[in-house]
Amino acid sequence: MHARLSYDAAVVGAGPNGLAAAVRLAGAGLSVVVLEGSATIGGGARSAELTLPGFTHDVCSSVHPLGIASPWFRGLPLAGHGLAWAHPPIPLAHPLDGGGVAVLERGLAETVKGLGEDGAAYGRAMGPLVRDAGRLLEDILRPPLRIPRHPLTLARFGWLARRAAADLAGAWFKEPAGRTLFAGIAAHGFLPLEQGPSAACGVVLSLLAHASGWPFARGGSQRISDSLAAHFRSLGGEIATRCPVSRMDEIPLARTVVLDLTPRQLVPLGGAGWPASYRKRLEAFRYGPGVFKIDYAMDWPVPWTNAVCSRAGTVHLGGEAAEIATAEREVTAGRIPERPFVILTQPSVADPTRAPEGCSTVWAYCHVPHGSTVDMTARIEAQIERFAPGFAGRVLARHTRNCAQMEAENPNLVGGDINGGVFDWRQYLARPVATPTPYRTPVPGIYLCSASTPPGGGVHGMCGFHAAEAALRGSGYAAARKR
Repeated sequence: MHARLSYDAAVVGAGPNGLAAAVRLAGAGLSVVVLEGSATIGGGARSAELTLPGFTHDVCSSVHPLGIASPWFRGLPLAGHGLAWAHPPIPLAHPLDGGGVAVLERGLAETVKGLGEDGAAYGRAMGPLVRDAGRLLEDILRPPLRIPRHPLTLARFGWLARRAAADLAGAWFKEPAGRTLFAGIAAHGFLPLEQGPSAACGVVLSLLAHASGWPFARGGSQRISDSLAAHFRSLGGEIATRCPVSRMDEIPLARTVVLDLTPRQLVPLGGAGWPASYRKRLEAFRYGPGVFKIDYAMDWPVPWTNAVCSRAGTVHLGGEAAEIATAEREVTAGRIPERPFVILTQPSVADPTRAPEGCSTVWAYCHVPHGSTVDMTARIEAQIERFAPGFAGRVLARHTRNCAQMEAENPNLVGGDINGGVFDWRQYLARPVATPTPYRTPVPGIYLCSASTPPGGGVHGMCGFHAAEAALRGSGYAAARKR
């Protein structure tokens, strides 16, 4: 269909990064086409009625601290294309055995107060980062091998982020509640909590909760993708769905090609066209643990033992810090944890449009070994019931996905890895290669923009933005202005 056409740029993949790249290129005045293999756009930011009619579930990503804070998204008129953020009363609650709860509040002062004697240390460490959040994000959402724009702010962050989460939590907190709260936040990064830089994820997500919140997209994560697509089309861009690409010659003639793909897809796509050294580095790229995910249609909100959890958009379930650390070690070692760490979201707390009146939606997942097909339903629900007795009796319907099913639906989720690859020190610096411009491939005019490039996973569009910037410079459009 496209062989007779020509464009300034072609983008493969209509996930948030592919769409972000397309918007930047079209905003520079280029003619751009986006090819999406699935029937719907969005990649990891999609929504669907997975259980029952009238219940809107997020297919992958659900809570978006990086989405609302993204420097690129914040500069786009996405609100005019239907994107609205819905904030829960509390970003995060972590219930404890015995009925207690640790809480990450929107306000730093409120969080400090709730941490009791441990609050002062947390406040001293986080206060400067929260105040400088905007400048800090400019640097941490860029490729690491570039001169920072705000070196002192970045150095303050790096001093904390370089550490293992378990060590940093031990330095900050004397009481179990604080250590447990931070352990759960850091565990979002899929690294063992005894390994550096596992603290980085905990520090970033904590400061984002205070700086801009952990919101949902009203109506579902699909609204993020749809608003990007609508803005892209308003700039003259074209999107073609049901157009899978398995060879480079299937892409329309274009001066620039941007690929929202991970190294696993990139290797065969380029065939023998990749230089041997680059191909070898792509083949050496490492993917991390996967996830097992359940979506629930509920006839009533979750019956939490501690009512504070009923006001939280996100609830972490995993006992205290030591239990979370054990579960994450088991997963990294390729074993199934009997008591997995569970991340659960309650979109209806902030967005009642997700379910019929009197009902709610719940989204939950746990980490599992890469590629696992083990059904984790019973283990996940045991963790929920531990802190919300009677939960199972209120489930109207459930929908599950293991690692293989997630990858089958979205090939970028290799082995169920939702992060685009391991994010340890090695792949922080070499994502997928160690260079100041990791988006550029050795083949002129071809660029990479997936979560396998800096700054990595999350719905923020910055991988796509930076790839587009590199493409504009490399294609002779360095003077192109933003729109």
